[in-house]
Amino acid sequence: MMLVDGICNITLVYLNILWDETGLEEYVDVAYISWLVWLWYPIVISLLLPVVIVILLYASGLFVCMYRMRHRILESYKHDKYDGARKVVSAAWDGHGKIWHGYEIIGFDKIPKDKPALLVYYHGAIPVDLYYFVAKCTLEKKSKMRCVGDRFLFKVPGLRPMMELFNVVPATSQDCVEILNEGHLLAISPGGVREALFSDEYYKLLWGKRIGFAKVAIEAKVSIIPLFTQNSRESFRSLGLFRGWFRSLYERTRLPLVPIYGGFPVKLRTHVGDPIPYSPDNTPEQLAEKVHSAMEHLIEEHQRIPGTILAALLDRIFL
Repeated sequence: MMLVDGICNITLVYLNILWDETGLEEYVDVAYISWLVWLWYPIVISLLLPVVIVILLYASGLFVCMYRMRHRILESYKHDKYDGARKVVSAAWDGHGKIWHGYEIIGFDKIPKDKPALLVYYHGAIPVDLYYFVAKCTLEKKSKMRCVGDRFLFKVPGLRPMMELFNVVPATSQDCVEILNEGHLLAISPGGVREALFSDEYYKLLWGKRIGFAKVAIEAKVSIIPLFTQNSRESFRSLGLFRGWFRSLYERTRLPLVPIYGGFPVKLRTHVGDPIPYSPDNTPEQLAEKVHSAMEHLIEEHQRIPGTILAALLDRIFL
């Protein structure tokens, strides 16, 4: 309480000096303002202190998660400083996922450790689940992870260093084949930005007739592994109002202008589907249909439809 009184008194002294120097005392009731400051300071402080404590608790938890990975991080710095930075950032994202979302991966053993594969995922409004998954792969798998990202991401100020650090590339089909031939894991979302902005709590896939990813897998002769994250639409959501108008604007301009809100600490759990092996008998259309069906099966099996933010929050307790 003495601390609150001290801060309050300092503020009142500052206000009095401000009124004297600016001449505002002629227009403002200084006594009334001082009384309001005295009245609200304890309330504001009592509300802020718990927030500070919560922030410190989460920061401490994040530090502990990163500290547990210290040996891997230090080892990576011995070989490649850039790889060391990648491990540090990955440890931070991994810790954030565990603390904020209780993030889990079911079927992580299906991801190959030392050979290439094409990972096809459902695209949330903001794919934080993919960030957590990439972080886990960076820390656990020998194969380096690559992701295909939309070109507009590289034009957003401040994002390019992160895109480069985690090997996000605006790749063509041939680039994707080369990445897989080099032995890397490659993550791609056939729905892309369209699915991110205009899918909803019913988790409809917006792939259209896209089969480029299937052509890549056939040419590189690799398996396709479907990924779906439970409650990804409840973590962040795109604004439902004027959806038709925003969709029309996007189709004309390709500008992702739909407002996004959220950051809710819902339960996130990525389910890794069974790998769909390469077969020379598959056409791109047939393979794309198999992957589409596999993704719909993952959604039907693991996602509550329609998804609700409240239920996803409760999943933190009961899942």
